[in-house]
Amino acid sequence: MDVFEAIRRRRSVRAYTGEPIPGEALDRVLAAGLLAPSSKNIRPLEFVCVRDAATLAQLAESKATGAAHVSGAAVAIAVIAQDGAADAWTEDASVALAFMMLEAEECGLGSCWVQIRLRADADGNDAQENVRRILGIPSAYHVEGMLALGVPAKEFPPRDWDRTQRDRIHAERF
Repeated sequence: MDVFEAIRRRRSVRAYTGEPIPGEALDRVLAAGLLAPSSKNIRPLEFVCVRDAATLAQLAESKATGAAHVSGAAVAIAVIAQDGAADAWTEDASVALAFMMLEAEECGLGSCWVQIRLRADADGNDAQENVRRILGIPSAYHVEGMLALGVPAKEFPPRDWDRTQRDRIHAERF
C-alpha cells in the first residue's frame, strides 16, 4: 500500500476482535514512531506498551470520555517525554502517533489516538497523573497520549478524495 492509500484507509477504530497483535506488526508500529521526524532531531520520546487486560481496563478510565475502547484493545502504547527533554515534545509526540497510526493501517491493524495531555477523568483529576500512576511512569515525564491497537472488528471504506473539502486548500493568498 502506498502512503496516500494508507491515509485514505486509516480510520479511528474503537472496536476490536480481541485477537492478539503479531509481534512483527507491533515492532513495525513502534519503529514507525521512533523513525518519525523530531524537532532538531532531539528524539525525546519513549513508548510504554501495555498488553495486560487489567491494565488496559484501568487506562480506559484514565479520562472522562474517549478512552473506553482501550479496554478492548490488544495493545495500548503510551507516548511519553521527559520534562525538559525538548521544547517541541508535544509536536514530536503528535507526529509519532500519526506515523504509528499509518503503519498500523499498513499492517492491517485498527488504531485510535487517545488524547491524555490536557484531559481529566470523571472526577476532574488530571489524566496524565492517572496514566503515570497506572503505568508507574515517573512524574518527570509528560504523557501526550496513547495509541489503542487491535484487529478491527469491522472494515471501513477508504475516504473518497473527491468528497473531501477541497475549498480548504488555498493558493498563496486568501
